[in-house]
Amino acid sequence: MLGNKRISVVIPAYNEADKIGNVLERIPDFVDEVIVVDDGSKDNTSEVAESFGVKVIRLDENQGKGKAMSVGIKEASGDIIVFIDADGQHKPEEIIKLVEPIIRGEADFVIGSRLIKTQGRRPFIRKVSNFLSTFLIRLKLGISVRDTQSGFRAIKREFLPEIESKRYEVETEVLIKAVKKGARVKEVPVERIYGIETGHFKFEDVVRFLKVLIKY
Repeated sequence: MLGNKRISVVIPAYNEADKIGNVLERIPDFVDEVIVVDDGSKDNTSEVAESFGVKVIRLDENQGKGKAMSVGIKEASGDIIVFIDADGQHKPEEIIKLVEPIIRGEADFVIGSRLIKTQGRRPFIRKVSNFLSTFLIRLKLGISVRDTQSGFRAIKREFLPEIESKRYEVETEVLIKAVKKGARVKEVPVERIYGIETGHFKFEDVVRFLKVLIKY
């Protein structure tokens, strides 16, 4: 607990047995609850996560990041929900940077911006998708967010929407719906290590993003 707020961390995971342990062992002590949603992994992701004493929910088949996040939200009991990827591209130690602005009353939705300080080279398709999303979301919502696709984020429970998206477009859906609910959005700089991520972001994910932008 931090600032009288209960903190839950939700980690969607798919075939991350080799990396998720490194993430879990570095979760800060102030976190009250960690929920790993194993999205139908074919390896022993669930067993590794369970060895750390966290709550593990295993889906029978791979359904996508959006579905895993939705399941995790329903199980989480925190006042603030933090999302972090399971592949080690984000630093769990930086969770404090996401939750503090919410606790201080400065924001309702905090995004860890990967554009300010990174390690490694950012994949071209990621650059394209983030350029499009930043520009179009600014037009749609009137807010300036540099890293709309970051999966490292913290949200006050009351601004969490019902998630309909199943894959990577979920980041856009959640942002749009939260802002429409009145959430104040803030970005904070975080480090990210490129080249180790295991998500398979493709051009069709850009198309899904555009559809979500129009739909919501």
